[in-house]
Amino acid sequence: MKAMGLQQDGKTGVPVWHKSENRKGEKSMLSESIKKLVQYGVESGITPECERIYATNLLLDAFGESEYTEPETEYAKINLEETLNELLDEAVKRGIIEDSIVYRDLFDTKLMNCLMPRPAQVQREFWDAYKEDPEKATDYFYKLSQDSNYIRRYRVKKDQKWTVDSEYGKIDITINLSKPEKDPKAIAAAKLVKSSSYPKCLLCPENEGYAGRVNHPARENHRIIPITINDSPWGFQYSPYVYYNEHCIVFNSQHTPMKIERNTFIKLFDFVKLFPHYFLGSNADLPIVGGSILSHDHFQGGHYTFAMAKAEIEKHVTIPGYEDVEAGIVKWPLSVLRIRSKDETRLIDLATHVLAGWRGYTDEAAFIFAETDGEPHNTITPIARKVGDTFELDLTLRNNITTEEHPLGVYHPHACYHHIKKENIGLIEVMGLAVLPARLKGEMELLKEYILEKKDIRSNEQIAKHADWVDEFLPSYPDVNESNVEEILQQEVGKVFCQVLEDAGVYKCTPEGLEAFRRFISVL
Repeated sequence: MKAMGLQQDGKTGVPVWHKSENRKGEKSMLSESIKKLVQYGVESGITPECERIYATNLLLDAFGESEYTEPETEYAKINLEETLNELLDEAVKRGIIEDSIVYRDLFDTKLMNCLMPRPAQVQREFWDAYKEDPEKATDYFYKLSQDSNYIRRYRVKKDQKWTVDSEYGKIDITINLSKPEKDPKAIAAAKLVKSSSYPKCLLCPENEGYAGRVNHPARENHRIIPITINDSPWGFQYSPYVYYNEHCIVFNSQHTPMKIERNTFIKLFDFVKLFPHYFLGSNADLPIVGGSILSHDHFQGGHYTFAMAKAEIEKHVTIPGYEDVEAGIVKWPLSVLRIRSKDETRLIDLATHVLAGWRGYTDEAAFIFAETDGEPHNTITPIARKVGDTFELDLTLRNNITTEEHPLGVYHPHACYHHIKKENIGLIEVMGLAVLPARLKGEMELLKEYILEKKDIRSNEQIAKHADWVDEFLPSYPDVNESNVEEILQQEVGKVFCQVLEDAGVYKCTPEGLEAFRRFISVL
């Protein structure tokens, strides 16, 4: 290949092409990449064959090209990541975007939208499939969300995942690597961007088709299925980071704060009746024990069975006035009351009763306070599902009180475990999936090296915080070697997460804790 002869205009920094042959060569390369991307769209099913020319023209426009010569080469089984990288590199060369992950993500989303069906078409396909089978509808929509690169498969694959056996069942652990970290350029640019209230947040329906900006992800390839729950308009979509199979988000079409109330339980079961193969749950509605976005009413669900759902009833209980509803305390590190009935309205009634009782409940002996200085502390994390012809609702009791000893929350990961998990215990963690920060990947790699070479962990600033923990568990393993050190670390991380969940339980898994839990149930 000849030298490209690419220089930059001194004033604009935009590349300037000096040789026509180089220009032709680059146009040829662009044409090949465009043809490959369109072929991917047709192969995956997101682009109909009859729209091949239309999609090609949209992609040409994105690059400011007005001419196109169809490459003779025929392509098949396209690697999406490689093809997008070719196009992104070309966009960088042409000065269309800066070479940074944020700008590349904004632009490749724009490119993928050139292949995408319009929202109305997606909705029509979804509901046509739904008439046959709800599962067929979600299969279609989940595949579309992946094929469109809204869910970036190649990033999600990088997430580290394993399981740990515990007395509560098989616990899921993941180190999340699918969320890209912003680079310094993007962080600096974000500071200069004029603040915007559109869309109001990441869960608003206005995100569908939004081009994004340096401080807001592009959502041009994002599609939403409108649904009705509790006689009001809601949206159904998938999480772009899919922490588990078919990880979906169900959100209010209005930007309104989250609140756990009777209507919450109605909405949960309305959804489960629409999609009986999915569970649906809500984060709590108070800081510390709530989720990351309390400003927008939403739920999370999916086609996955968590350890919590498999956990058995430890103690069956009867609640006066609801003798027809099966109820029991779940053998789980958090404090969970499971209620079951074939009639979901009975569960809604009972859940409302339990919530009202818990909101106002104080038991000083168990360090449960309904409020301090007028600040409420008690709420519930609920999870609904259907098992056969029976509805289930897990009511997880939460409390967000803080003390001088535990300023981040008494029922929150304690400070001695912050080296592994410091963030809030939200819905996903409650159900038995640890979502751990990306930093742990590098830290665990370093720890392996230091343990095997018997180096001083405290001498390295990056991993010194793990030293006490390693000192504690390492004597239990007389033979640590290259072949088992990774598994040892994974198992010990899993044990820490179980302890973190126990910290989050308002009633501990002890005879005293069980007795305190029963005291609460006795006042219902």
